[in-house]
Amino acid sequence: MGVVWQLLRGLPAYLWSGWGAAASLLLFVALWELGAGYYGPLILPDPLSTFATLKSLVASGAAWPELLTTARRALLGLLLAVAVGSSAGMLAGLSMTAAMVSRPWVTLLLGMPPIAWLVLAMLWFGMGDGTPVFTVFVACLPIVFIGALQGTRTLDLHLKDMARAYHLPWRMRVFDLYLPHVAAYLFPAWITALGSSWKVAVMAELLATSDGVGAALAVARSHLDMGASLAWIGLVVASLLLLEYGLMEPIKRELERWREAGA
Repeated sequence: MGVVWQLLRGLPAYLWSGWGAAASLLLFVALWELGAGYYGPLILPDPLSTFATLKSLVASGAAWPELLTTARRALLGLLLAVAVGSSAGMLAGLSMTAAMVSRPWVTLLLGMPPIAWLVLAMLWFGMGDGTPVFTVFVACLPIVFIGALQGTRTLDLHLKDMARAYHLPWRMRVFDLYLPHVAAYLFPAWITALGSSWKVAVMAELLATSDGVGAALAVARSHLDMGASLAWIGLVVASLLLLEYGLMEPIKRELERWREAGA
């Protein structure tokens, strides 16, 4: 309950600090308007017409089933990557040998493009949920793993020695010393993986499924409907921004404040 109160108390300051992000979004919309005026609606519809199409998709109820399907696949793959990558990365960070052995695997996973994993997933899992979920998982796994590994490897050895010397309980070691430090590395990795999960899920749906935002984009592309295409893209981006800045970023700030208070 105390953590929730701290989040609510810091909400006004957090909202006020978002003016820079809002200004950058408005600048993007202004550049979009200029580009639409130059290229014309066939190539790049203007923001107002795109927002009108998006509004009609939302009002008619056509947007919600596709968005929820994509969100389910993206978040399921992300949660699997967070669970496996965080635990494996922290375990590998406890041993220099394990960290060195895992490096080539991480490089391999990072270097292999998601489209290659998607082709393999289509052969393994067919045209159902398994393909986008697996593709999201394997694309996000190395990002989370590296964050957990770096957070564990950079733990202050003096703090470890002090904890042993004073015989601190394991709960205090984990929750007051280790986790606040590791979280400072994990949360940026999780946020990066969150963005990747939505992009990869939409790409996988575009090629491998008959539902979801990616499939809706494929239909809009086949009809040469640029307005609908941009509307679906805008819906995904808006959902991603809401998750990141409405949920992940306030939690990250609170954890960083906790870490600084305990330092």
